[in-house]
Amino acid sequence: MGQKGLQTRGRLLDAAQELIETGGYFGAGLNQVVAEAGAPKGSLYFHFPGGKDQLIAESLRRGGQEISAVARELADAGPDTTTTVTAFLDALGDRLEGSDWRKGCPVATVALDVSSANEALREVCAEVYLAWEQPLRDRLAADGHPTPGETATVILALIEGALLLARVHRSREPLERVARAVPALL
Repeated sequence: MGQKGLQTRGRLLDAAQELIETGGYFGAGLNQVVAEAGAPKGSLYFHFPGGKDQLIAESLRRGGQEISAVARELADAGPDTTTTVTAFLDALGDRLEGSDWRKGCPVATVALDVSSANEALREVCAEVYLAWEQPLRDRLAADGHPTPGETATVILALIEGALLLARVHRSREPLERVARAVPALL
């Protein structure tokens, strides 16, 4: 695939990622994706022969990798779990606020829309969430925490809930409350 083809594919993924994050699976119609990407409709099927589910799955993985990279960087650089989680909440809060409260979690909207009816996309969502837990587990284990797996799940659930509440309330306060609660949890 040539450079132009890679650029078109990237624009389609960018558009799908934006649309699913702000409007969920059903808010990312193929016509909307093509229009947002400024691409011919035929290019969508050329690059994503599996159709909408392939496009959504790749967009979820892509958005998930972006967040995973932030989590990994913070976990590797932070002196402890509390500092890591606080910095992660700050980064997610900056992202959410910078998008005018439209971009919370790049996975949650699709997970809520289709996880009970679309096994392939449910698996992608689960894969992404596990990838986000891993840096937390590693950081907790490095700190000598007795139950790093369980605690990483609890922390991720707190973060996801706080992102949802922050988006709904258009306020960073839920994220800040979780940041204040983490030391007690640990």
